[in-house]
Amino acid sequence: MLLGLGAKLLSRLSKSRFDSWYSDAVSLQEGVFDQLISKGKLTTFGRDHHFDRIKDHAGFAEQVPIREYEGMLPYIERIRKGESDVLWPGRPMYFSKTSGTTAGAKYIPITRDSMPNHIRSARQALLMYVLKTGRTDFLNGKMIFVSGSPELDREGDIPSGRLSGIVHHHIPAYLRRRRLPGYFTNCIPDWEEKLTAIVRETAHQNMSLISGIPPWVEMYFERLLSYTGKETIARLFPHFSLFVYGGVNFEPYSKKFFNLIGKEVPSLETFPASEGFIGFQDEWPSEGLLLLPDSGIFYEFVPAASFHEENPRRYSLGEVEPGVNYVMIMSTNAGLWGYNIGDTVKFVSTNPYRFVSTGRLSQFTSAFGEHVIAQEAEAAIGRAATESGAMISEFTLAPLVDNPQGQPCHQWFVEFKKEPDSLEHFASVLDKSLQDLNPYYKDLVSGNILQPAIVQPVPRNTFRNYMKAMGKLGGQNKVPHLSNERDIAD
Repeated sequence: MLLGLGAKLLSRLSKSRFDSWYSDAVSLQEGVFDQLISKGKLTTFGRDHHFDRIKDHAGFAEQVPIREYEGMLPYIERIRKGESDVLWPGRPMYFSKTSGTTAGAKYIPITRDSMPNHIRSARQALLMYVLKTGRTDFLNGKMIFVSGSPELDREGDIPSGRLSGIVHHHIPAYLRRRRLPGYFTNCIPDWEEKLTAIVRETAHQNMSLISGIPPWVEMYFERLLSYTGKETIARLFPHFSLFVYGGVNFEPYSKKFFNLIGKEVPSLETFPASEGFIGFQDEWPSEGLLLLPDSGIFYEFVPAASFHEENPRRYSLGEVEPGVNYVMIMSTNAGLWGYNIGDTVKFVSTNPYRFVSTGRLSQFTSAFGEHVIAQEAEAAIGRAATESGAMISEFTLAPLVDNPQGQPCHQWFVEFKKEPDSLEHFASVLDKSLQDLNPYYKDLVSGNILQPAIVQPVPRNTFRNYMKAMGKLGGQNKVPHLSNERDIAD
């Protein structure tokens, strides 16, 4: 009761700031830009890129090229070796450790200036929900966040771990008593063992808010029903009233999800990332997420169609147009500068600035949060061909969310020039290889969220006939090896 009253009061006190996001987003971004440049002048990166000459966005674009992680890596390595004032004044509080593409694990800095944005933005998302819906029932019970381990490694003097594990240490005291699972349960490294412990710890609690990536939460629900013998989650948790999620598209899961619950439950979509908290849902129903313009991040947007041109134009927030697919570039108070996080977005509105995530710049498969890239898929199938004696003409990979024969999985359509002696052995090596290359995919398979991949051989010339039918036979056209949808597969 008191938490609900407090949340309503805080949401009303926050309204003026929320209103500024709607009416003054461009000016807020200009203020963030000035603050970043002022601090950046005091760093090695700022001196290397002549921040003292930068007066506006155009000057910044001249001095600071767009970089991916590999371009930031020399500066990250200097921090890891003990240097200060490299990308941001002082030293980072944490490194958020994420899966890399070509450089192995990525270490994304989180500073004393950027850490509050992760916590504050999550709180503001809930306050926005309270303000717009008037509902506070999600505060009347316990809350579960299916997250990574809060146990952190160290890179010299800097703790490192997954973002969700880092955030665990900064949960406000007034929520800590209501938060589940407990610290020691969250630290269990084996997912199966951890899930069993979570189920036992929460099965008889009054759960009102559940947060996590949809496929993980779906598995948690299934285990709960098996453990308790209840027919639906609603019968087990009658006060479950808000599902908070991000990371993957919820739509493919929604039908099964609500069937497990036994009713539709309000949801709140968020867009947290190691690089910063980017946006959250602000209307119910809503198309798109509200971009946060004053959270220590200065955004640039490059049309995806021209991204690979030499020196493509970089648009500030005030210059974007609805319906254009943009690559999102970020400069942050964690010390990332002109940083390409690899995500593409499309604005559905510029008054206010609402966007939808359109995926990754490169080909990918991530229907379950695994973020498989072309390099990993090509390396895995190459290894399978080598070990099985097969020869591959062409292939494509697509997710199979509604698998009539079992758990969701990856479905590989493969045209063999020479078939393997054993298709089962080929599929086994292929799946094991992809697990070796991608730890997120390995977690999903070992956690029984996905079953091992299905390999579907197709007749000779299938891909040629497909490309011809699409008017893309010959020239520079290539068969997409990965997709997050089933357009090609179907």
